[in-house]
Amino acid sequence: MINKDNQSRKPKPPKPILYYYVIALLGVLLLNWIVLPYLMKPRVEEVGYSFFLDKIESNQIKTVQMEQNQILFISENGDGKQLYYKTGYVNDPELVSLLRAHGVEFGAVIPSQPNFFLNILLSYGIPILIIWWIGRRMSKSLGNKMGGGGLAFGGNTGKIYVPTGDKKTFNDVAGQEEAKEALTEVVDYLSHPERYTAIGAKCPKGVLLVGPPGTGKTLMAKAIAGEANVPFFSIAGSEFVEMFVGRGAARVRDLFEQAKKKAPCIVFIDEIDTIGKKRDGGLNTNDEREQTLNQLLTEMDGFEGDSGVIILAATNRPETLDPALLRPGRFDRQVPVELPDLKGRIAIFKVHAKNYKMATGIDFDLLGRATAGASGAEIANIVNEASLRAVRLGRSRVCQEDLEESIEVVIAGHQKKNAILSPEEKKVVSYHEIGHALVAAKQSNTAPIHKITIVPRTSGALGYTMQVEEDEKSLMTKTEAFNKMVTYCGGRAAEKIIFGEITTGASNDIEQVTKIARAMVTRFGMSDKFGMMALETNSNMYLGGDSTLTCSPKTSELVDREVKEMIESAYQRAVQILTDNKAKLHELAEFLFKEETITGAQFIEILNRESKYSA
Repeated sequence: MINKDNQSRKPKPPKPILYYYVIALLGVLLLNWIVLPYLMKPRVEEVGYSFFLDKIESNQIKTVQMEQNQILFISENGDGKQLYYKTGYVNDPELVSLLRAHGVEFGAVIPSQPNFFLNILLSYGIPILIIWWIGRRMSKSLGNKMGGGGLAFGGNTGKIYVPTGDKKTFNDVAGQEEAKEALTEVVDYLSHPERYTAIGAKCPKGVLLVGPPGTGKTLMAKAIAGEANVPFFSIAGSEFVEMFVGRGAARVRDLFEQAKKKAPCIVFIDEIDTIGKKRDGGLNTNDEREQTLNQLLTEMDGFEGDSGVIILAATNRPETLDPALLRPGRFDRQVPVELPDLKGRIAIFKVHAKNYKMATGIDFDLLGRATAGASGAEIANIVNEASLRAVRLGRSRVCQEDLEESIEVVIAGHQKKNAILSPEEKKVVSYHEIGHALVAAKQSNTAPIHKITIVPRTSGALGYTMQVEEDEKSLMTKTEAFNKMVTYCGGRAAEKIIFGEITTGASNDIEQVTKIARAMVTRFGMSDKFGMMALETNSNMYLGGDSTLTCSPKTSELVDREVKEMIESAYQRAVQILTDNKAKLHELAEFLFKEETITGAQFIEILNRESKYSA
């Protein structure tokens, strides 16, 4: 059933191409009749006959043109500028002798018979032919892009993904087992619809894929089409929104008409939030976007569940979509396409590794643990960066070192080969990084150290300490969160203990430790003062998550005080750990100063052996 709201907001039909031809023709006529004659005609001043004779006597006239009822003449002023005049015709027998005496060129105008057809051709025919030729060129160009012939101003630019030998299947999608399981019945319905119609079951009309960028929503949609071996229409939400009112709605109609002709098929709308945002009662709404949304709602109501057309859509912002778009009967199902877990990341590495020549003995488990929080697109980029590095170094295969270095490139940027630190700065950075590593190693419930380096990176980091979790974790305890804060404070604490001075090198550490402390207080209920009280809300969960405090200014001040106390407590804990292990701090920092990069195994070996420094 079509909503009343949809009926009251019918989109305006697109204007035909003839409309634009008429506008162009009127422009040509206006240009020929009014604008050009006015611009090209010289300014002629009307004067008396005596003025004309005075000009002849003073030798200021060069040319005279005599007509039946007027005389036109050109005079020059002192600057050599030509001035145009006209005067009434007087039967003066001495005029010719006077003109000859002063050397003036003169003559009478011979009436000419204008070539009517030539004038029409030059003035109107050629411009019209040029406009018609441009229109035909535009028609063919847009017709090719839209999959049809003719200049369809409301045409649809949906691209058809034709299954070929390299079609995508579920084997090309790794790390999304839950999503694939939720979409398996869609594939089965497209392949065997009779099994569902036999008992009266209807497949969902629309499936909404939601998740962070780079998790493979578009790839998942292509894989469904590949598994079911059906046509795949793909269009971005932004392609519906045009400058001309009504074009977006017309494109929606054309898209669904094509889809019904190709049924069974899949229609995929990427970034549907572009046209599917919530409508409001404000006056500053985008009428074109709302008309497009209304047409989409109408079209989804207009075909039955057994038509064989499945609508897939993807978005990073499901909270902004209009409720009418998400109600049952339209997008019946939402399928989360989340960031992959450890097992999923390992599988994604293996899928992408098939496209490259890889050395034997690649530790995919280590790579998966080192890329916690990475999306499928980021992992694909890591593998490609590794292949580029292998080529630069003259290798024919990608090795483990290339993959690990490419992970560091994604995290901290490329190494700055020409960056030279002074011995004093290099020493400070060494103690700073060892401070992080030593504090992490002396605490429980922390990730093991994988690598420590003081080689500057293009991201601005002068060094970093890399930790790799042994197992995937979905939850974090209060102790683990506080220990992470203590680890971040280790660098600044080492600077203060050894040099009695602090530097700007801890800016990122301060940002991270403050972020964790504030989240513990406002979101996770890990504060003794506030307990399980929600003080902050998050929006755009798939796009970084914007946080907004939902408390009074007085409570906000108390929150800041609590966050400051937690950070100070973590800092004092880091100072205590490093003070108790000062000998190892010196030994490890000296080794890092010499080597510039040490592995986790080297760090543990030095940490466990007897120190050569006295506490």
